[in-house]
Amino acid sequence: MSEQLNELGAYIEAKRPDCILAWDVVHGELNMDVAQANLPGLVDFIKADATCRFSSLIDLTAVDYPGRAKRFDVVYHFLSMYQNHRIRLRVAAREEDMVPSIVSIHPSANWFEREVFDMFGILFAGHPDLRRLLTDYGFRGHPLRKDFPTTGYTEVRYDEVEKRVVYEPVSLVQEYRQFDFMSPWEGAEYILPGDDKAAADGKISKGAK
Repeated sequence: MSEQLNELGAYIEAKRPDCILAWDVVHGELNMDVAQANLPGLVDFIKADATCRFSSLIDLTAVDYPGRAKRFDVVYHFLSMYQNHRIRLRVAAREEDMVPSIVSIHPSANWFEREVFDMFGILFAGHPDLRRLLTDYGFRGHPLRKDFPTTGYTEVRYDEVEKRVVYEPVSLVQEYRQFDFMSPWEGAEYILPGDDKAAADGKISKGAK
């Protein structure tokens, strides 16, 4: 399989040298770093070319690298059911970049691109309806960015009295907290059930002192 994928990688690079920045085969999958501006042309090529026939878009997501100038990798996974091959395309993008949309080539990319926009804030040029998909109207920020607060400062709920979605400060209600005093992580001062033998042998578990 790796030999076939290496041949396929060399073939695609030879046919579309303007698109491919680098490529390799890892864990039985072909990975290609693609020039952002030439992405639609490459996607169209690997879909239509008889040697490739990557006709199924399996997934489209992103990875955040805050320390890089090109902060994001937009990642595309395609499957060729005819050749039984998989390929992963990666496109590096800055925060202000507009990555070319591939909706005209793969209509299923519509919601994938909307999700990436919602979660990471990446813009897709040429998308027919680029708006948030998973978060609420008026939501601020992009939850899958690594600098997004992990706990958040507000909670969202539907208010039955006001009959609308309301935003409120996060609050921890005491009665909803659960305490498991038999858990070794609570720092129990006694020997837990089942530790009797260990205690007799002089070996005390982490949960007992």
